[in-house]
Amino acid sequence: MLLPVAVVLCAGAAGLAVWSLVAAVRGVRPSTGQLVAAALLEGALLLQTVMGSVLLATTDRDVDPVTFVGYHLTALAVLVLGVGWGIADRSRWGNGVFAIAAATEIVLVLRLVQIWAGRG
Repeated sequence: MLLPVAVVLCAGAAGLAVWSLVAAVRGVRPSTGQLVAAALLEGALLLQTVMGSVLLATTDRDVDPVTFVGYHLTALAVLVLGVGWGIADRSRWGNGVFAIAAATEIVLVLRLVQIWAGRG
């Protein structure tokens, strides 16, 4: 698990969460820009999953593979489901769902860092 990648992912997710929260307060629907940002974040999460799987296969660290891969797959699924729900919701709360999904990504990525460091 590469710490610089985790920092970039957390920063991107935090940016998307704040953007979406501001849009929810303003009462607008999710924008195309938010969808692009979410797609870029999902791509980065996919890259992290591939890198994490390769590192897991080649490491001698004491990392539980089921937990590690499970968190990676959950991180991939949460954003996709959150974006889908946010688009389907015709109210201002579609952005609220975007914000919650992005904030959840921060927690999942930080947890992956903990697991990789052997503290989980």
